[in-house]
Amino acid sequence: MKKIVFSLIVFTMTAAPALAGGFLTNTNQSTLFLKNPARDAAIGLDGVYSNPAGVAFMPDGFHVAFNWMYAHQTRTITSTNPSFALGKKNNGQSVKEFEGVSDAPFIPSLQAAYNINDWSIQLNLSVPGGGGACEFADGLGSFESVVGNIGAMLIPLGAQGYDMDGYMKGRQYYYGIQLGAAYKIYPNLSVYGGLRLIYGDATYKAKISNIQVKTEGGYVDFADYLQATNATITSNLDQVNAGIAQYEAAGIPVPQDLLVTQAKLEATKGSLNQLQKYAQGVNLLCNQDGVGIAPVIGVDYKVKNFNFAAKYEFKTQIRMKNESTVNEASEIAAVNKFRDGEKVNEDMPALLTVGAQWKPVDVVSLNVGWHHFFDKSASWYGNTQDLLSHNTNEFLAGVEWDVSDKLNVSCGGQLTRYGLTDDYMSDMSFVVNSYSIGLGFSYKVHEHVTLSAAYFQTNYGDYTRNDYPSEGVSDTFTRTSQAFGVGCQLDF
Repeated sequence: MKKIVFSLIVFTMTAAPALAGGFLTNTNQSTLFLKNPARDAAIGLDGVYSNPAGVAFMPDGFHVAFNWMYAHQTRTITSTNPSFALGKKNNGQSVKEFEGVSDAPFIPSLQAAYNINDWSIQLNLSVPGGGGACEFADGLGSFESVVGNIGAMLIPLGAQGYDMDGYMKGRQYYYGIQLGAAYKIYPNLSVYGGLRLIYGDATYKAKISNIQVKTEGGYVDFADYLQATNATITSNLDQVNAGIAQYEAAGIPVPQDLLVTQAKLEATKGSLNQLQKYAQGVNLLCNQDGVGIAPVIGVDYKVKNFNFAAKYEFKTQIRMKNESTVNEASEIAAVNKFRDGEKVNEDMPALLTVGAQWKPVDVVSLNVGWHHFFDKSASWYGNTQDLLSHNTNEFLAGVEWDVSDKLNVSCGGQLTRYGLTDDYMSDMSFVVNSYSIGLGFSYKVHEHVTLSAAYFQTNYGDYTRNDYPSEGVSDTFTRTSQAFGVGCQLDF
């Protein structure tokens, strides 16, 4: 039963993936990021997000850019569990692959700035967290292990296998609006201050249905099987209890084997009663929303052909409120995350970015950056941030080349390292260490109009979690991610 309860706890946890960045943060706010992610010290309109202090060094006037990004991801979990061999659809195999597909067909963002003298008034509209939906059409290993472990437990009662249908879909968007202003204190030094408002909106659907138990007579409905088996156990227990009562009435010691049989029947009946609540499967539908606000500060310093910049996003405290089909407190603690009316901690961690840009010649820029997400100082449901071994770090580098007065090409890379542990990872919500490569171009089609296009691909490693090594239960996680973006910038 411990394995069953553990699997049901895992079954209730999910999150939609960020496209680039930390656990809950998207750093891909523009097409210019996709073609070179090392934008932390670059001077450009996308700096409204990546280097807001540096935007003050753009020419006076009004600047606005609209970006559209499309992202496609897959999540693959290879689960190993001896109980899978009992599954009707598994052909006797204990290893099974579960794949989820996540599409974010429309991730928009808008950056705008009005520069006048030493001032830069800025606006950023974007999706700084979430950004899509992930669907597992056949459920997950944690779903099937629930039923598989139940099937294995029922083998002494005549069960020979199981069948089931599973499904999971999570959709999560964090919409953001950031307002702020930069000011040039000196001709080569600027500072920035602003506020970012986040509105989180999420929906989670999960189902375990059509549970069946294989018997000598074929597959039967799980609820019917429990009812019939419980009736048989009850009848046998009644006979044993009657026999014990006769011994006791006669003042004769009850035979030990009869007491052992009584204990086994009572334990079996208790286990069947615990399983009764899952007789109709599991259905979960939960809608969440919440609001958070946090300050953002930045600084940019220019010296000769170098530019240095830093930005700090304070932690955004978000409490997502549930509207759910789960109405009562559950004995399974994690189910309460989706209880109706519950407020769930989903903080966006504080983020420090530091960058440098060097122009060895006027038409070439070399860029480096570092991102540090303060994950362990955030507050997430169940204090899962405490399960991480360290905060997330990202290392970025890129190059840009002005081929002509109209054409700019660039490319760059990003290395992401999370503080992953076996206790943190689950097949419902996981990230994996990765490296990303982006490339693209910008072309000035008119004096006031510049178009951009870019491609960004993330390559993930594998992470293997050994749930119960002695019992041969483990999961291996990996992902794929590809993004494409186009943008249009207007300068007046």
